[in-house]
Amino acid sequence: MTAPRGGGRPRPGDDRRGGDRRGGDRRGGDRRGDDRRGDDRRGGPHRSARPAVDRPRWVAYEAVAAVHRDDAFANLVLPAMLREAGLFGRDAAFATELTYGTLRHLGTLDTILTAAAGRDVDRIDPPVRDALRIGAYQILHTRVPAHAAVSSTVDLVRTVGAGATGFANAVLREVATRDADAWAGQLAPAMDTDPIGHLAVTYSHPQWIVRSFAEALGGDLGETTRLLIEDNVRPPVHLCARPGRIDAADLADEVGGAPGAFSPHAVYLPGGAPGDLPAVAQGRAHVQDEGSQLVAEALVAAELDGPDARWLDLCAGPGGKSGLLGAVAAQRGARLTAVEVAEHRARLVAEATRGFPVTVLTTDGRTVGADPDLPEGEFDRVLVDAPCTGLGSLRRRPESRWRRQPGDLPPLTRLQRELLTAGIRALRPGGVVAYVTCSPHTVETHVTVTEAARRCGVPVDFVDARPLLPAGMPGLGDGPTVQLWPHRHGTDAMFLAVLRRT
Repeated sequence: MTAPRGGGRPRPGDDRRGGDRRGGDRRGGDRRGDDRRGDDRRGGPHRSARPAVDRPRWVAYEAVAAVHRDDAFANLVLPAMLREAGLFGRDAAFATELTYGTLRHLGTLDTILTAAAGRDVDRIDPPVRDALRIGAYQILHTRVPAHAAVSSTVDLVRTVGAGATGFANAVLREVATRDADAWAGQLAPAMDTDPIGHLAVTYSHPQWIVRSFAEALGGDLGETTRLLIEDNVRPPVHLCARPGRIDAADLADEVGGAPGAFSPHAVYLPGGAPGDLPAVAQGRAHVQDEGSQLVAEALVAAELDGPDARWLDLCAGPGGKSGLLGAVAAQRGARLTAVEVAEHRARLVAEATRGFPVTVLTTDGRTVGADPDLPEGEFDRVLVDAPCTGLGSLRRRPESRWRRQPGDLPPLTRLQRELLTAGIRALRPGGVVAYVTCSPHTVETHVTVTEAARRCGVPVDFVDARPLLPAGMPGLGDGPTVQLWPHRHGTDAMFLAVLRRT
């Protein structure tokens, strides 16, 4: 499968085919074209420029280009772009669908565009390339008529890549000659000879991620396929009703949502901008995947002998789990220490936990025992929500699947072991630690927790995590650890291991 390349700025010198072998530079236009196209030296068209396409498609293009050009995250840049463009309702939903859908299917779209263009997508000028991706997504994955998708994309290319309209028209007309399944059948390796390659092209995931999912699912390729399909479906927004401030039933009534399937605090939001909800603005609820709620609840559900007053969140940013733990701590007479090494994320934690018995420390969680505010052997409950690849939330952050590489694993897993070891050291005898990652990769889950337990220098036992989750949850495996899945539970793929210091 062709890996997606960066987006970029319009530049001078394009031929009518939409690019050259150099793949584009970063200068943002020439003297003849700046005034006409509204380019500037920072890259991309001015937002004040008047695009030749409708606003939803223009905003989607700007968001996709920002992801590729600036390494931006769609969930951060798109809301601001929608507000600036004055898009609401169906127009905002269409722009959002084009943005996230294009990013989710990027690998397969690039493979198809390579075939349709007769050249690798890397040789297409970046602005034209991103426009073609959005056009191909409309043709293959939406109900937009092919002629409308082609026409609107050609208009977009005319705005961002003057001189490439004929090329764009020809490429997209070729894309429209087959549907998505037919293209996959033509371009994907055969399932019987290269199942990982077949799934990677068909369902638009890098091969190494498909392989890691299959391994975590015990080699079941049928279930791996269901997971990949679920990764490409837009997930619902999950809210967390903060205990003591509002319950899930009342929150569901207030926002027009539905109570969650498993977490007692979860509410499924049908749509809209959750940040505009009064319950969120007033701190009675926050946005949080139901899986994240479940693993935090599992920590406070574990039985303890002795005191239960000092809790620790060792990797607290940006504060979702700290907010839930702080709300529960307030009800149970406990106090939470939330640790975050990055100052800007520590400020987010402080904001998320305002009004709860929470102390926020801006420090490295690995300093347990060396920092007087992080004493060794004194905490009753510890959460280690470790930094990870985030492979469990690809449906929410689709650009991550193209940015992460296998080479990211060694430094991450070393950090995970160090943080979990510090969390174990922070426990008093009899205390419990929950190790959590938003990744099902076995190196980040079973290997990390097993190695940390072996090397930590204090005796620990695994606690069966399954009874700490709501009764009746399907597909929790044989224990003692738990792996949640989008296709089984409707949550992000959260991993949970619970250990007790003996």
